[in-house]
Amino acid sequence: MALKNSQYEIITRIYNEKQLRNRRNQTKRQEEIYKKIPRIHEIDYSIATISVKRAKELLNGNETALSRLRQELIDLAEEKRLLLLRGNYPEDYLEMQYDCPDCQDTGYCNGVKCHCFKQAAIDMLYTQSNLREILKIENFQNFTLSYYDNEVINPLTGKTQMINMTEIHDICRTFVLHFGTEFENLFFYGDTGVGKTFLSNCIAKELLDRSFSVIYLSAIELFDLFSRITFSEDIPEQSNNLLQFIIECDLLIIDDLGTELTNTFTNSKLFYCLNTRYLHKKSTIISTNLTLDRINDTYSERIFSRISSNYTLLKFFGEDIRIKKKLLTKRS
Repeated sequence: MALKNSQYEIITRIYNEKQLRNRRNQTKRQEEIYKKIPRIHEIDYSIATISVKRAKELLNGNETALSRLRQELIDLAEEKRLLLLRGNYPEDYLEMQYDCPDCQDTGYCNGVKCHCFKQAAIDMLYTQSNLREILKIENFQNFTLSYYDNEVINPLTGKTQMINMTEIHDICRTFVLHFGTEFENLFFYGDTGVGKTFLSNCIAKELLDRSFSVIYLSAIELFDLFSRITFSEDIPEQSNNLLQFIIECDLLIIDDLGTELTNTFTNSKLFYCLNTRYLHKKSTIISTNLTLDRINDTYSERIFSRISSNYTLLKFFGEDIRIKKKLLTKRS
C-alpha cells in the first residue's frame, strides 16, 4: 500500500523499536532466570561449548559427532524445559516474545506486508485513537446482560430482551472465534441505544488484539470520503490510500447506516463497497436504526439483496440502555 516516505519511515521506526524492546525484555528474563535457576545458565554455556567441540570433531572426520550433538542438545533442552516448569515459569519464558508472532515484528511475511503492517498503515492514515480509547471500556469483558429486561416478551420474536441479547452475544463471540477461517458478515438493526455499537466495538477490540486489520467508520464518514475522492479535483494521497484499505481491511465496520443523505451516489458507492468486499471475502459489520422495510425502501434492490442474502441479520430490541445507565447512576 502506497505511503509517503515520511509515513513509511515512521512505521519502520516503530518496528525497529519493537524489536529492540523485545530483545531487552528477553535479556531481562534471561538475567532473572540465571539468578533464580543457576543450572539453566550452566546449560546455556554447555550448549555453546558442546556445539563448538562437536563441530571440531566433525571437521576431524568423526562421523558420530553430529548425531551425538543432536542428542546432547535434545537432552539439555529437555532439562532446561523441566527446570523452568518446576520454577513455575512457562517453558517458552526465555524465548523471544513478539508483538506479532506471524512476522516476528519485521512487518513482512515471505516478502509480503504483514497484516500488522496494514493495521499500522491504517492507523497512520486514519487516526483511530478515539476508537481505541472507547475499546478500553466497550469490550466483551465489560459486556453485561444486567441492563436487559427478562420479563416482557416481544410478540414478534417470542423472546425477552435478555434472551435475545444472549443469543446475539453468542453469535458475535462465534464470529470472533472463527474469524480468519470462516467468512461471515453481520447486520445489526433495531432501536437506538440497545447495544448495536457496543457489540461492534467488542468485536473490533477482539480482532485488533489478534492483529487483524479493522476500520470503523460511521456511514456519514464513509460517504464523505467517497464524495471527496469522487468530486475533489485535488485528491489527497491519504484519502486514496484509505479507500484501498476500506476495500482490503480484514473487517470494515459501518456504523449508523441511514444517517447519511441517501441518493443515487451513496447507493452506488455503498453497493460498490459491499460487493467488492464480498467478492474478496472480506467481512463487514453494518449497524442501523432502520427496519428491514426501510432498508429496502431507502437503498437499491441490489443492496438489499446483497445484505439479506450474505449477512447474518440480528434484530436488536428493547429499552434504551444508555438512558437506563444514566438513571441508575443518578440513583446511586
